[in-house]
Formats: sequence, C-alpha cells, structure tokens
Amino acid sequence: MDNERKQQFLDLIDNDIREFGFHVTYVLEEKDFTPFGYSTGLYKNFGIPEVFVSGLPNGLTNTLITNYAKIFKENQLTYNQKVDTLIDRFLVYLIPVESISLKEKVLASARLYDGYDFESVQIIYPDLNGCFPEDKNYDYDMEIFGSIKNE
Repeated sequence: MDNERKQQFLDLIDNDIREFGFHVTYVLEEKDFTPFGYSTGLYKNFGIPEVFVSGLPNGLTNTLITNYAKIFKENQLTYNQKVDTLIDRFLVYLIPVESISLKEKVLASARLYDGYDFESVQIIYPDLNGCFPEDKNYDYDMEIFGSIKNE
C-alpha cells in the first residue's frame, strides 16, 4: 500500500472513531490465511474491550462487532456464556484475550493505544453443524487467541 492510500485508510479509521466511537477493520481471506475483523476505539470511548472475530465473512463479522458495541456499551459483559443477543442466526460466546496475542492482527488498535495496553475479547461461534470449539466434533478454521470454555 502506497503512502497516500495508507494515509487515507488511517484517516478513515480516525473519522469513524470520531463519528461512531469505533471503527471495524476487516482483513480478507487469502490462500492459507484465515480472514478476521476487529474493532478499534471501543475501549477508549465506551470502556468495553475491543473485539476480535476470526474466520467469518466481512458482512457477518461487521454485524457481530457492531451488535457487540451496541449491546455491551450499556450492559455488562459475560464470558464463556452462550448468548443469542449478538446475532439471531446462532449462539456465540465471548472469551477474554490478551491484546498482545493479537499483535500481528490488530494494528489499527495498536496505533490508537500506542501499543497493546487495552482489553480485548474474541467472539466464539459454532461450526456449520452447531458444534463449538470445545466440542469433540468441531470442524472450522477459526483461529482462537484466548482460552475457550470447558464443558
């Protein structure tokens, strides 16, 4: 990415944070690379952890992150508890994640916070058969950066 395009992208992030309180960055899928998306600005502006989603398409990732922001800026987070409030298509749960473990992923957030001194969570979702990562038959390519719950 040339310097002009990079600056335009950084300006877009800054403008979204000013206007909406946060920005969603999505990194597209490539061969042997799992796509992901994440928020920037939620911790600073609303006091809730930044959120990370791995392995879902752009539209679904944006929906989950936007709904997370709407719901949890006014409600208490719950970890490792399946909820149907972020999306009506399937259950999800949140796990805490050390932001430094996302170091190579959440570059816009690292820029905003001048490092990795911010809280993060990851949204965990089921595979196409309804199995979660802690289930024996789970089959999906989500990268998991925190500790999943044990049932």
